[in-house]
Amino acid sequence: RSIQKRRTPDNATYIGSGKVDELSLLCSETEAELVIFDDELTGSQLRNLETRLGVKVIDRTALILDIFAQRATSREGKLQVELAQLKYTAPRLIGKGIEMSRQGGGNIAMRGPGETKLESDRRHIRRRMQALEGEIAAIEQRRATQRKQRDRSGICRAAIVGYTNAGKSTLLNRLTDAGILAEDKLFATLDPTTRKFTLPGGTDVLLVDTVGFIRNLPHHLIKAFRSTLDEAVYADIVIMMTDASDPEAPAQLSVTENLLCELGASGKPTLCVFNKCDLEGDTIPAPPRSVPQENVFYVSAKTGENIGALVSRL
Repeated sequence: RSIQKRRTPDNATYIGSGKVDELSLLCSETEAELVIFDDELTGSQLRNLETRLGVKVIDRTALILDIFAQRATSREGKLQVELAQLKYTAPRLIGKGIEMSRQGGGNIAMRGPGETKLESDRRHIRRRMQALEGEIAAIEQRRATQRKQRDRSGICRAAIVGYTNAGKSTLLNRLTDAGILAEDKLFATLDPTTRKFTLPGGTDVLLVDTVGFIRNLPHHLIKAFRSTLDEAVYADIVIMMTDASDPEAPAQLSVTENLLCELGASGKPTLCVFNKCDLEGDTIPAPPRSVPQENVFYVSAKTGENIGALVSRL
């Protein structure tokens, strides 16, 4: 790991020429095959860095998209991941496939009809994006119809939201025996899952497991996953979960709050749930000021500790 402080990123290489030489030496010493930048890079920065370092270079967004692609299982999830990947790839096509172009830009014996490989690729990507957006719109339409049917049923909806790997799916499994994938890894859930849950008083509620949040999620990704995140917007109650054992818990809670505001889902009745209290954490963050103390719970979705109190309050 290498950290650099500078006022503005270098236009050509993001980190500047001296730091690139230092990083190149580090790659040689460690026999690294991949360099990951914890920020979003431009197409020219990626190309310049790969040329100078001699290894594959990806940025934060590419890494997140790669994880998304591994996790997507449903038709909607796969469509949304592909759309997000194309939106990421389109501006970064510069320079790829020059040798496959069908015109030579002024070179002798190379003039003639045809188009560059770049133009062809761009046109193909635009067509594919339009097709994906159409399919996703049809799925969103079906989801909206389902939502209207639920509205007519009068059943209250509670969305379980929070940073990725906070334990949202584990809580849903604990309460409803949903049997959905719940693993200790980033973005185990990429598709919202809705289950009916009967409260102790006999009232039915719909619990919705949502896609996990992450800091610095690029806006085009949020747009691509809007239909799944909309579950938080249309919910009557928000169950905001945080991994209390994570040293980054305060920052993760802040990310969750800010994204809920960005999505237009703030201001709803909210239960603030600090999960994984069976694991030892350094410090448990303070709950948001907007959430009353009686709506704050310290639980373990895995062991069931204090889940009863949470359900009673729900």
